[in-house]
Amino acid sequence: MSSEWGMVSCASRVLAGSSLRSCHKAAAFAATVSEDSRILYCSAPARGHNQEGHPESNARVPAILRELDRAQLTPEKRGKEISRLTNFMPASKQDVAAVHSMSYVHGLEKAMGKAAADGLIFIEGSGPTYATSTTYEESMLAAGGSLALVDSLMSVAGPRPPIGFALIRPPGHHAVPAGPMGFCVFGNVAIAARHAQRAHGLKRVFIIDFDVHHGNGTQDAFYDDPDVFFCSTHQDGSYPGTGKMRQVGTRDGEGTTLNLPLPGGSGHAAMLTALKEVIVPSCLKFKPDILLVSAGYDAHVLDPLASLQFTTATYYHLASTIKQLAREVCNGRCVFFLEGGYNLDALSLSVADTFRGLLDDEESRAKLTDDPAVLYEEPLVGVRRAITEIKAIHSL
Repeated sequence: MSSEWGMVSCASRVLAGSSLRSCHKAAAFAATVSEDSRILYCSAPARGHNQEGHPESNARVPAILRELDRAQLTPEKRGKEISRLTNFMPASKQDVAAVHSMSYVHGLEKAMGKAAADGLIFIEGSGPTYATSTTYEESMLAAGGSLALVDSLMSVAGPRPPIGFALIRPPGHHAVPAGPMGFCVFGNVAIAARHAQRAHGLKRVFIIDFDVHHGNGTQDAFYDDPDVFFCSTHQDGSYPGTGKMRQVGTRDGEGTTLNLPLPGGSGHAAMLTALKEVIVPSCLKFKPDILLVSAGYDAHVLDPLASLQFTTATYYHLASTIKQLAREVCNGRCVFFLEGGYNLDALSLSVADTFRGLLDDEESRAKLTDDPAVLYEEPLVGVRRAITEIKAIHSL
């Protein structure tokens, strides 16, 4: 099966002109974004990309959208504060090939014929990642939504553009340059990072990844790049086994990869300490032109695929702090990208509280949704040991 997906070891490079063409497509929608908007979001639920019983299902984005509507966190209920980006174009092959090999892009497109004939195919050694007959088309649309958000934010006049949120799937941060991995097809956040650089001249990009699993695909894309800082918190020992503290980048990129594996059982206190003592200082030191966030919600205590114990309140505080950080370092330029999160209730409530954290006048509703009875004591001694070690490695 792997030969059909065209997996090779190196990523192709995209010409700036092709990225600029995508920018021009998205610019048509940017004019509808009010300068008063605080959040600009898009959605690409990939309804056809689905396997019955698989945790990365087509119910994920609709569950989030229903909760946003119920919580009155939509343009219809909030007026100019929240905007929705619609009718965006799929990414081009050249856009995706800024991160992935062109042979992989062509191979996935070609594999759609087999997926249509078989109904569902699995990619050998990908952890497990499946494909249906619509996977290529819907993955290109997800990447296109990511690019359109970047383009739209860059077109907004004024000192405070809205924060972007790409409610898209399939997720992306495990997808390596040569192929898919870990439920992920195309590296949406990595593709957006390259697009921000090539289409908009933003030299330095800072990526925060707070998914419970290490974003190995994003790391691989930028491991030797001094202009993209990849900062990941994740559960120590979890899939895919990468993300060790001593993985700091190589050659010109040495020092621009930061991995903070947290002990199992780490929760709200651990994450807020990591945010304050590691993530924020690293970003202030790097001085990026844009901040991108791989927003995974599978570190929630109720998520079935790992054993951290974040709460809805954790995601509210992450969003609020990241918003303020973006305002301080890069004129508010920031886009979130949906990654993991497989308990639909926890996922949808946490994304809604993320939206509240991104609004200047909204308070968290976590006290109404979080259940303290499911929490247990955090391994704070181990957390402190990890934070002390990573601060020494990166001179923070």
